[in-house]
Amino acid sequence: MASLDADRTSGTGTPVTTTPGGSPPPLTADAAALRAFLDGRYAAVRDDVRQRLVEHAGILDEGADLPREELQRRVRDLVVEIGSTGQAAQGFPSTYGGGGDIGASIASFETLAYGDLSVLVKSGVQFGLFGGAVLHLGTERHHEAYLADIVSARTLGCFAMTETGHGSNVQALGTIARHDPDTDELVVTTPDDDARKDYIGNAARDGDLAVVFAQLEVGGVGRGVHAVLVPLRRDGEVLPGVRIEDCGAKLGLEGVDNGRIWFDDVRVPRDNLLDRFATIDADGTYRSSIDNPDRRFFTMLGTLVQGRVSIAGAGVGASKVALDIAVRYALRRRQFEATSGDEETLLLDYGMHQRRLLPLLARTYALSAAQEEVARQLHEVFSQDTPEADDRARRALESRAAGTKALTTWHATATIQECREACGGAGYLSANRFAALKADTDVFTTFEGDNHVLLQLVAKGLLTDYSSEFEDLDQFGMVRFVAGLAVDTVVERTNAHQLLERIRDVLPGGRERWDQEAGLLDPDYQLAMFRFREEHLVAGAARRLKAGVDAGTPAGQVFSRVQDHVIAAARAHVERLVLEAFVSRVRALPPGETREVLTALSDLHALTTIEADRGWFLEHGRLSAPRSKAITREVSAILRRLRPVAIELVEAFGIPAEVRGARELVG
Repeated sequence: MASLDADRTSGTGTPVTTTPGGSPPPLTADAAALRAFLDGRYAAVRDDVRQRLVEHAGILDEGADLPREELQRRVRDLVVEIGSTGQAAQGFPSTYGGGGDIGASIASFETLAYGDLSVLVKSGVQFGLFGGAVLHLGTERHHEAYLADIVSARTLGCFAMTETGHGSNVQALGTIARHDPDTDELVVTTPDDDARKDYIGNAARDGDLAVVFAQLEVGGVGRGVHAVLVPLRRDGEVLPGVRIEDCGAKLGLEGVDNGRIWFDDVRVPRDNLLDRFATIDADGTYRSSIDNPDRRFFTMLGTLVQGRVSIAGAGVGASKVALDIAVRYALRRRQFEATSGDEETLLLDYGMHQRRLLPLLARTYALSAAQEEVARQLHEVFSQDTPEADDRARRALESRAAGTKALTTWHATATIQECREACGGAGYLSANRFAALKADTDVFTTFEGDNHVLLQLVAKGLLTDYSSEFEDLDQFGMVRFVAGLAVDTVVERTNAHQLLERIRDVLPGGRERWDQEAGLLDPDYQLAMFRFREEHLVAGAARRLKAGVDAGTPAGQVFSRVQDHVIAAARAHVERLVLEAFVSRVRALPPGETREVLTALSDLHALTTIEADRGWFLEHGRLSAPRSKAITREVSAILRRLRPVAIELVEAFGIPAEVRGARELVG
């Protein structure tokens, strides 16, 4: 096996200059330069949000003590103020008071996650979900009538999709919107309690208007799920035919007024149908530009992808807050025997503490790069210059947004927990923010789609590469489709021999055994490992789906048995996209200390990901036992290199001290 020194290469694949002792030189870091890397093109937008967070930082201290109703009023007032300042309008057309820049709106939302998360979520409901639905599902008459008031928060609204009996399975919603030709109205009805709208933000006390997703019936024919504008309140009073209940106390986000809604034959004008993709003419004729009802449904939902991108950004933002606190605490708190002098040892000088926090820090940087790439794609697909993106770009965005949301929100949950533990008993005090961070972000893993369901959507996207027919299939259609697919074609794409040849082509010294001789710190080697795992798992999932159906097993049972393989393949795919995004961003930097630090973070992220799944790589012949041990040694070496620049790495997040709080922990 190659020596450890031979494994040292930079983010470009070229050797790293070493000291006479064989070790790479110490790292130095400029927090401002790292912050510029993280903030990207929207640094000014992020700075504006930071300033406003400082102005309203008091809610972080007040939130734990205010009665629930008073807290909800306080949060509502802040959301209304956000609307009045134009801070939430970046993603809306300038015609209606917006900035016409979707990327700016995502950057703003991510930075807003540094502050009170009830304000973040209520803002997301108002401007992202409710406003986004009117923007993307409505047409000009809806825009003219509502958008200016929504953007300014003069009209507060709800996104009424989820039902008690149907969450992720939106296509089977039970609420009905029946066209009455005699009055030319839509009659909105909740047929039973399973069809009541549930967990709806802004519903319990503040929402005046709702975008209601319902099964549209025209001329006695079901046309599938469509969105209808339904008034809920006038002058604060709930309207006749509408019944609303508060969902009650929750695990977190108590500043958000989640409620349940029933409709008892509520009549609204026909024009309240948000009809970008389908309309009802004055004579009662249903028309749609998309004939296939399944394709129409998925196209409609695809326009709402911004919600998932926003939640992913919020997960990244919350992770940064937790790490900022925990790393600062570890650089202040001393414990146990002193290594020199009379003082005890700082927590972050312990190897295990570095192992706990620094890989999470590296993954946060990687996910930030991945999130920036998703936001860039979102901006391109939905920019005002290209209102109708091509299908392939739209599908790629939907898949990437779903997968990134899953990984970032799972990462937030794990990171906040680890950081809380790393701060000991002090981290358990409400004043030090972890209680709120844990409680308020826990729902992110199921917001905008359960993460496991979202990874199934990613898997569907992977198989879509083999046939466009697959785009509109549900999980059972997925099984039937793969059963008829020439799975040998899928397997051929991931043939181990061919893949190995491709990997050798991109590695220095490709004639040697790549799993022994390639540099551990070569990003091409790291990406090759991620690609091999992804393509092997995709082929394996397809093979298992086909084998199950060929054996005569019912489609539902086949999918259930293979579901873990499907999700593993999707997760491996997204992990590869994350690493590619980070490596690409780092490679684009000019040589210098900032690039060196970020290269070390990229290496740490890649190697700890391989290390965490070393069992799989060993089983599939991509790691030898000595190579596996060398990765662990290299990880430890990178941790030691990053330790001196840990404070700059969290200072780069740009979290104002007034917002960070946790004064008992960080001083």
